[in-house]
Amino acid sequence: MIIISYGSDIVNNTRGALEASDIGKYLRPGSNVAIKPNLVVPGPASLGATTHPEVVEGIVLFLHGFGVGSIKIIESSWVGDSTARAFKYCGYEELGDKYGIPLIDLKKDTATALIYEGETFEVCDEALNTDFLINVPVLKAHCQTRLTCCMKNLKGCIPDKEKRRYHTLGIHKPVAQLSKLIKTGYNVVDGICGDLSFEEGGNPVPAGRIIAGRDALEIDSLCAQLIGYAPDEIGYLLIGKSIGVGDYYSEKTHILELNAEEKPVGAVSGGREAEKYSKLIEEESACSACYASAIYALHRLGGETGEAGKIHVGQGFRGKSAEGFGIGNCACGFTEHVPGCPPKATAVIDALKKRKAGS
Repeated sequence: MIIISYGSDIVNNTRGALEASDIGKYLRPGSNVAIKPNLVVPGPASLGATTHPEVVEGIVLFLHGFGVGSIKIIESSWVGDSTARAFKYCGYEELGDKYGIPLIDLKKDTATALIYEGETFEVCDEALNTDFLINVPVLKAHCQTRLTCCMKNLKGCIPDKEKRRYHTLGIHKPVAQLSKLIKTGYNVVDGICGDLSFEEGGNPVPAGRIIAGRDALEIDSLCAQLIGYAPDEIGYLLIGKSIGVGDYYSEKTHILELNAEEKPVGAVSGGREAEKYSKLIEEESACSACYASAIYALHRLGGETGEAGKIHVGQGFRGKSAEGFGIGNCACGFTEHVPGCPPKATAVIDALKKRKAGS
């Protein structure tokens, strides 16, 4: 089961997503809970790299209502940066003070050596010594692994020396194996405005959604398609499937959409690389999630639409018939059309490639 919640009220949308989810099958009142956001750098979430503190606040409010009193926020920024600075500049110091939640810098934590398939991996003890870990990644692109979301966010639960070693091992295999070693209770993905191309942020693509579910691989495989990649194109997803981390998203996956009528309307704001693709899009009252699919697809294609011309997207095209290429259910009246609400970026890419091959 995957919950997708839309809307501009991030705190309440996150809380509502958890209330509608199946998290109650796994979480128990009175549990000790650790929340693991993505604070890779000390930068505002609006740049597309870090988890919005409002998402974590929504989780905290849900946990309090569920009967959980012992909560901590754990994180380790990337090698060479300060987690303490990230806690401060990303708004987590204020959040911690507001709710009396300790902020744990995993760079200062002890670690335990775990064995998987004959290989030794060190994992921070704060990530292991908790009853229930809630993983709160950002859905964004990554310059090395293409996608970073649930599974790769767990890399912030290991010592810095391990982070360096993962790259000598080939990043994909140890990232997949890490998901077998760290028991994640639930995943809440910040899909509000993830970066287009780089994990450090700077080219945010507003999509306005929260994605929640138990199976990290299932969520990651869906999220890969949302930003324009087939799951098998992401090495650690392919390995994760082979070693039994979880299942890929399929048409049989139960998806529950919340607040679909409140999908944020708007185009790209901020980030020159993302904004340059707006010239290739004709939008009329486009929902952000649908617009994001067009942006991610154009990025993968290098801005090439071929003879399809501009991509038409938005509620303003609902009920209209016209020549051209439209995406999303509202633009179904165009002579060429990719359905979906929103359509996956992979579907847009495939349609444009097929059109080009047949022209």
